[in-house]
Amino acid sequence: MNQLNTETELSLLQKENQSLKRSVEELSIINEIATAINSALSLDNILESITQKCRKHLKVEQVAVMLLDEKKEEKPFQTMIRGWDEATGVIPLRLDTQLTGWMLKNRTPLLINDFQNDKRFHLVSNETEFIRSLLSVPLLCKSKMIGLISVFNKTIESGFNDDDQRLLSIISSQSSQVIENARLLKEEQELIKVQQELQLAYEIQTNLLPETSPQIDGYEIFGRSIPAKEVGGDYFDFIPIENNKLAFCLGDISGKGMPAALLMSNLQASVRGQTLEKSNVKSCMEKINSMLFHNTPPEKFSTFFYGILDSKNHKITYSNAGHNYPYLLSDKKGIVLLEEGDIVLGCLEEFQFGEHSISLMPDDLLIIYSDGITEAINENEEELGEDEMIKVIIENPDLSLEELANKIFKKVEIHSGENLQYDDMTIVLIKRRI
Repeated sequence: MNQLNTETELSLLQKENQSLKRSVEELSIINEIATAINSALSLDNILESITQKCRKHLKVEQVAVMLLDEKKEEKPFQTMIRGWDEATGVIPLRLDTQLTGWMLKNRTPLLINDFQNDKRFHLVSNETEFIRSLLSVPLLCKSKMIGLISVFNKTIESGFNDDDQRLLSIISSQSSQVIENARLLKEEQELIKVQQELQLAYEIQTNLLPETSPQIDGYEIFGRSIPAKEVGGDYFDFIPIENNKLAFCLGDISGKGMPAALLMSNLQASVRGQTLEKSNVKSCMEKINSMLFHNTPPEKFSTFFYGILDSKNHKITYSNAGHNYPYLLSDKKGIVLLEEGDIVLGCLEEFQFGEHSISLMPDDLLIIYSDGITEAINENEEELGEDEMIKVIIENPDLSLEELANKIFKKVEIHSGENLQYDDMTIVLIKRRI
């Protein structure tokens, strides 16, 4: 009887020793992984450390860390890093949508030692045909699922056990906050980089626009553009030509932001090149249109008003490619809408643009603008409209053109209220003083 008790106690003691030894080993592994991931600075290095340690201590063929991107509904999990022994020649294993969908729904560990016969995942894809055993645990950060750690094909024939699941779950728990912090830091760094690039793009684009207004005897000329984003698609320019002539233009590129800004710079180069090469408005417009058609995608185009001021003869020759009709305010003629116009630039490879002309009397004012001004909306979805813009001009006849432009932009700001500016705003004003 005493011998039996001794053997039982010895057996229990051995089990306790084995359990204690396993706990010490687990603690050592966890401490090793914690030290590795906490000493890594970048997200990639942290994930690399996790995969290396998991493959080593869990004795598996492959490890994959997948992070959840909620913006991508069709494939929410993106494999950030995968670790395996390349010397074995084994192909990289992947979880299919059934498995990731199960993990997303259940948010609990998944342990399978006979994957091909597991009835829960009978419709497996070619990507999973080489998976024999699988252990996958969710990465949870403050109860929010941010990804998965999955290990494939235990090298020990008996497969995964509860100890493996517990160890991987602890690794996941330790890693989640570190991974999330690193991911947020990476996103912040990428955002700062984008902001720096946008600031540089803004400075480049600003330098493409005229720095000062042209000084022509008997005339006052002013232009300004305010982009809705850091960079915009509106464009205006003043290009001096010989024989007392000045080319001027205002364009509105389809779209907003960086794509529109890139197209704007393309248009600006084309306009300047053709203005200095061609002698008349019609030829310039047709060549610019052809160049824009060949150098831009089919869905991109530009409305565009282009004119040449002859300050000696007080005459403006112009062409309008689908842009807002300009206004001519005249003491003698009243408010005149210049309604001649053609199709937008870049729509057709070849098009015969019209050429029109007006004469300017003393105090006549030409107003060219983009629809970001007149289509600015308030909280009631009401547009500012052309009438309100013209009203500002009529009520302030003695202001300089710069002050007048500022008044118009202020009117837009007051009208819009709390609404953010959603479109670029540009205005070009030409007034004959004497």
